This record gives sequence, C-alpha cells and structure tokens, in this order.
Amino acid sequence: MGKQKIVVLTGAGISAESGIKTFRDSDGLWENHRIEEVATPEAWEKNPERVLNFYKMRYQQCVQAQPNFAHLALAELQNQFEVQIITQNIDDLHERAGSQNVLHLHGEILEAKSTSVLENYRIRLNGLDYIDLNSRSPKGYAMRPNIVWFGESVPKMEDAMVLTQSADIFVVIGTSLQVYPAAGLTRYATKAVKKFIIDPSVSDTFYQYSFSHIQKNAVSGMHDFINAIL
Repeated sequence: MGKQKIVVLTGAGISAESGIKTFRDSDGLWENHRIEEVATPEAWEKNPERVLNFYKMRYQQCVQAQPNFAHLALAELQNQFEVQIITQNIDDLHERAGSQNVLHLHGEILEAKSTSVLENYRIRLNGLDYIDLNSRSPKGYAMRPNIVWFGESVPKMEDAMVLTQSADIFVVIGTSLQVYPAAGLTRYATKAVKKFIIDPSVSDTFYQYSFSHIQKNAVSGMHDFINAIL
C-alpha cells in the first residue's frame, strides 16, 4: 500500500512568519504601492522601471528570509506521506525547507522571463542581482519578472485542480482564500477527503465544505495539524 497523499495549498500567511510582508495590508496597499501600479500588465507598459524596482525589493526580501517551522514540517512529512505543495507565494521557502514537489500558481520571484509570448525563455536569478531595463533575452526582448500579474491567466491552474482531486488529505495554510482562481481549489477536494484550514480568520463558507478549522497562524497551527493526522 502506497503512502497517503497530502495536498497543501499555501498563501501569504505561511511566509509572513518568515518576515515576508503579506500580499495586502489593511490599508489596501502592497508595500506602500497600489496593486494597479506594480502588479498588472498595464503597470508594466506605463512604468516598467517602477515595476522592476518594486520586484527587486521583494526579491531581496525573499532571498534574505528563512523557512520557518511550518515550511520545515511540511518537508519532513514527506518521510511518511506523499506531499504536494500548491503555493500562491512567489518565494522559494518551501524548496529551501526541503519540499520536493512544489507548484507555484503565481510565478516565482527568483525567475525572469522574456516579455515575448513567442519566446519561451526564462532565467534563474542568483544572489542579490536582479534584472533591469537593459536585461534582454537571446532574441533581444526585454525581460520581466516571472510573476502572474492581475489580469493575466494562471497557466498552472488546471494542474492544481488535478492535484487537489488526487488528495487523501487536503490542507489550506495561511490564506483566507480571497483571491481567485486559487480560492476555487477547495471545491476540487472530494467529500471523502480529510480537509483542514489553518488560518486565524476564514469565512464560515468553509464549514459547508467540511473543513476542520484550526484558527491559528501557520506555525502554531501546524502543530495541531500534525497531531490530527499522525
């Protein structure tokens, strides 16, 4: 008999406990920027320098952050379960913690790609260097962050749906599930699956889907989750 499969959907809350600022602050700003100014195709067309400066700041923050207990615990669960991470986060903290199967729904801050849809070219960034306005692909196109911006499709969404349907245990960590289409993944966990959500504040909607709600932050809630499945 094979290992049970845990599918994990993570959001900003798990990285926040490593010091990475959360996606949306209470004032609706993202690190003092309106989302429309830095995270849309229109923002890139209007002011690519501002967009690059913003993502350079986020890149440096992510590189300097360290995985926390929640990241490390998910990696260690691979010893007893098949673990698949689906993350809305653009950092690499899951990978650095040791998780082997990580699907990034919204892209990766450590990657840049060609602005041309005709050129499938990506690079991995190292150290604290980041792309600038002079960065070019082999065919001469400008390079941009490999991030899914608002208004763009989420190319790995179908893969995430299939993975969710394959779960024996499905757990949501560190997201209040306000951002679609990722929030819709909960519907793909079958009725027979054990379902958990670890987040301090989540809509009552999830009680309709038979989720066990662990009303804690990612790190403290992870202890409860582990006790529930082991």
